Amino acid sequence: MIMTMSRSLLSALVLAFALALPAQAAERLVTVTGEATVSVAPDMAVIRIGVASQGKTAREASDANARQMTAVLAAIKGAGIAERDVQTSRLSLQPQYDSNRNAPVRLLGFQANNQLTVNIRDIAQLPAILDRAIGAGANEMSGIEFVVSEQSKLLVRARGEALADAHRQAELYARAAGAKVGQVVAIAEEGSAPPSFPMKAMRAGAAVPVAPGEQTLRVVVTVSYELTP
Repeated sequence: MIMTMSRSLLSALVLAFALALPAQAAERLVTVTGEATVSVAPDMAVIRIGVASQGKTAREASDANARQMTAVLAAIKGAGIAERDVQTSRLSLQPQYDSNRNAPVRLLGFQANNQLTVNIRDIAQLPAILDRAIGAGANEMSGIEFVVSEQSKLLVRARGEALADAHRQAELYARAAGAKVGQVVAIAEEGSAPPSFPMKAMRAGAAVPVAPGEQTLRVVVTVSYELTP
């Protein structure tokens, strides 16, 4: 019985000591957030442009869509866009019904949609390519995204600056607490997606003003440092 009680007491003491460790360790840590931004002009663009065609029958709509899309593809490739930078991203054929709720459902015809994703590696060509595609029959545009091709290299620089910012803040807190900044215990980075710029459907002959501006890449890191005497 005495041995059993001793083992229980020992287990309780070990558990109490283990639970106390995180609290003690937390008292010797300082956790700060560092931030850095890099602003750069985009040098690439990705557009999603396509053709919507109607017909009384599915075949009529499909054939009309194929003719229009063939012309659009020719216009895009004629502007110097390589095969690898053009990809079909959506293809659909849907029946169209009369929307009058007070009348029996009536089939009006069919609509075929074909959408392309196009990578434009020379952003200066973007307005001309849009004009050519719209003039060739493109009547849908669901989005445009400006891209920085060297984004990964710029983010490496921004991460270094964010960590330096975090270290400066940690030193301020450490001095105020009468301690010194020790080793890094943990680092966590907050994700940040590049912005995209959605655009409404466009019609042939519409003006296509494009202003890529600057893109700001932002890195935020949360860093925990050990505090030493």
